[in-house]
Amino acid sequence: MDLLTANDRPGVYPASWYAETTPELPVFAPLQGAARADVCVIGGGYTGLSAALYLAQAGFSVTLLEAQRVGFGASGRNGGQVGSGQRQDQNWLERHAPGDARALWEIAEAAKDTVRQLIAEHSIDAGYRPGVAHAVRGAKAADHARRQADRLARDYGYDLCTPLDPAGVGELTGSAAFTGGILDRGAGHLHPLRFCLGLARAAQAAGVGICENSTVRRILPGPRHRVETDAGHVEADHVVLACNGYLGGLDGQVAARVMPINNFIIATEPLDNPEILPGDVAVADDRFVVNYWRMSADRRLLFGGGESYGYRFPKDIAGLVSQPMLAIYPQLNGVKITHAWGGTLAITMNRMPYFARRDRVYTASGYSGHGVAMAVMAGRMIAAVVQGDAAQFDTMARIPARRFPGGAALRAPLLALAMTWYGLRDRLGV
Repeated sequence: MDLLTANDRPGVYPASWYAETTPELPVFAPLQGAARADVCVIGGGYTGLSAALYLAQAGFSVTLLEAQRVGFGASGRNGGQVGSGQRQDQNWLERHAPGDARALWEIAEAAKDTVRQLIAEHSIDAGYRPGVAHAVRGAKAADHARRQADRLARDYGYDLCTPLDPAGVGELTGSAAFTGGILDRGAGHLHPLRFCLGLARAAQAAGVGICENSTVRRILPGPRHRVETDAGHVEADHVVLACNGYLGGLDGQVAARVMPINNFIIATEPLDNPEILPGDVAVADDRFVVNYWRMSADRRLLFGGGESYGYRFPKDIAGLVSQPMLAIYPQLNGVKITHAWGGTLAITMNRMPYFARRDRVYTASGYSGHGVAMAVMAGRMIAAVVQGDAAQFDTMARIPARRFPGGAALRAPLLALAMTWYGLRDRLGV
């Protein structure tokens, strides 16, 4: 199945609150004929645009090929949370990457700084606002959250996390569903599509040749790699694979470790209930199938979640995602849902992003729901590798990356079984 067109029309942004509130860029012409560049970037999301921008600023000639529109994929559809740390917490990193745990924390901190710097440097109207809360259920989870906040302050010098007791998390979220959590004032949230198109404008201004509606069919390795589309090709010394969930069959080694899945978001009508998210922070909960939400500038609740195992989007996204939203906010029963959309992201077995490089081909993907800051940072790290500094990239690449069991034919059904089990545990409160 071609995920580029399975759920969306070619060359058209999906209908979403993000697309409705973002001025479109003029369409970039598709690749025609032969082209030559120092670097060919495949994919016009956060990773690809970031890599292209930093490389162009360093003096490299860059051609970026996007199969649809820049920001078409997960970069333009996600929950907009600019979170701290890696996808796995420091306890996990200290067990599985003990020699690199501190460096991985520092990379994640640099990722948030990079997002804020790009917004300021290029005057991107992304509506960035500080504050992300992690809301948990149960006394054990609340105690763990308190200990995590203390540990980050003590061992990593990060004192921006405030533990929340039942009253504090209730006041912050406007929900009685939680027993505690953490408010991270060093994290934030933004309008993801506006941010992505801002990166595209900056990349174009820096000299990047952007080609939309240019699906890459194959990459032929050589002294100069040849990247082929239906209407042309690019010869380049370096190739950046920034496709995430839309990689398809371009690289079997990456595809074995990075799997596309779908996730969904709804937007309510503007709310006149000031008790819901009065602090204007974003929130994510402690479910295995994570729920995440924040308030838009016009007071709509943007709520992501829901379970669907299959590459096609369900017909009733609004009904699917409304269920967990109403479990957290029963007072919203009867509120109109004005927008509902899905998107394809990518996960790995260990939920840490997959970084690899060989023969001047560089890839970073599989951000597993933690990609706004890390994907942008990945592009910056790839640009550094091309310039001869591989330290941070190789730190990420040393994280063990297992293949999905079952190969291409069985990995999706096996994942569906696992996710169904964990979803059942969520509902039973296990």
